[in-house]
Amino acid sequence: MRSVIQRVSRASVSIAGSVYSEIEKGLLVFLGIEDSDGLEDIIWLSNKIVNLRIFNDESGVMNISVKDIDGDVLLVSQFTLHASTRKGNRPSYITASKPEIAIPLYEKMIRQLNIDLNKKIYTGVFGADMKVELINDGPVTIIIDSKIKE
Repeated sequence: MRSVIQRVSRASVSIAGSVYSEIEKGLLVFLGIEDSDGLEDIIWLSNKIVNLRIFNDESGVMNISVKDIDGDVLLVSQFTLHASTRKGNRPSYITASKPEIAIPLYEKMIRQLNIDLNKKIYTGVFGADMKVELINDGPVTIIIDSKIKE
């Protein structure tokens, strides 16, 4: 699994002109899934996301997690995170999972984040044409890949 995690002051997902999900202070997480991903990737990545210390403490040092601040998580599936641009100018998405594999893994990730954060996880809609708005706080953006554990 590959993720792009952004610390946000607020974020929202709109579909067909209507807001579907929105959060205030927390994390906007884009998630890319490939066929080799499984429960181990979900558990590891979820734990990493909720415990990632990227919020400022009282001294202005990034030392507090989204869990510590009781922040929210907005999880958005994004197959383009597995784009390969090695050949030509048109990205290939051959390693991105097809919906029949990706949807159940995406749903398991939602459940795992819910358990680890102990609160509702906000989402987009898998496969929908979504408009994502955010105010990146910092800016802070972290890329994590469960296969290389970084």
